[in-house]
Amino acid sequence: MPLYIVATPIGNLDDISFRAIEVLKTVNLILAEDTRHSKKLLNHYAVDTPTQALHEHNESRKTAETVAALLAGKNIALISDAGTPLISDPGFLLVREAKKAGVVVSPIPGASAMISAISASGIASDSFGFFGFLPTKSSARIKAIRSISHSSETAIFYESPKRILSCANDLLSVLGDERIVCFAKEITKSFETIKTSTLPKLIEYLTEDEAHQKGEFVILISSIDKDNQVAGEAQLDKVLPILLTEMGASKAAKIAAKITGIDKKYCYQRAIEY
Repeated sequence: MPLYIVATPIGNLDDISFRAIEVLKTVNLILAEDTRHSKKLLNHYAVDTPTQALHEHNESRKTAETVAALLAGKNIALISDAGTPLISDPGFLLVREAKKAGVVVSPIPGASAMISAISASGIASDSFGFFGFLPTKSSARIKAIRSISHSSETAIFYESPKRILSCANDLLSVLGDERIVCFAKEITKSFETIKTSTLPKLIEYLTEDEAHQKGEFVILISSIDKDNQVAGEAQLDKVLPILLTEMGASKAAKIAAKITGIDKKYCYQRAIEY
């Protein structure tokens, strides 16, 4: 009764393991984010296993049904539209409940846009954080970017083609024109593009041809320069004690974060330590 979490190609149909194909052929059921989308892959490898949809709109309802089938002895595979399931895709609720019920959950590893991008970006990969999709509204997106702008590790997130240019401009407004950023899109496809540069140059690339804005993007932000980090800490050490003489820790941290660009949570932690 295993639940298999099967990674599928992110573009090139050849990027799937022999083991993944074998599992998809032999399970009793495949759960797919979009059965119509997955049909192309399954037909390509002559997989005729029955499929059902599991997506963000029906996951709550479908989970109980699926766990019951697993407990009854069925072998089931979960796939997403592309890449590794649960990475900004549905499936977490199912996996959590399956494990609670004692079901064996087994990963069948393979492609991941995030991992593929960082491996070819030229940006440090020894420590990184993944943030899924940033907010769609500019004000909320800027707030999210500020929260990771002083991170000591590489920050990774996804962005859609319709928002990539506005997102790039928001990144520039927060990070400035010297921070090294990577835009990776169409990974493993014919028009694969992985550009690592400063934001002004990346924005120039996006605007010189509208076709450059097409495709799903992986964005990687390099960690803050250590000299800048030290400077930010020094500034925080100066302003925070002054603010704390006039207001509580929460408000002081909020203002200090705006002044220094350092994450508000970190500023608050420092504030309560005084």
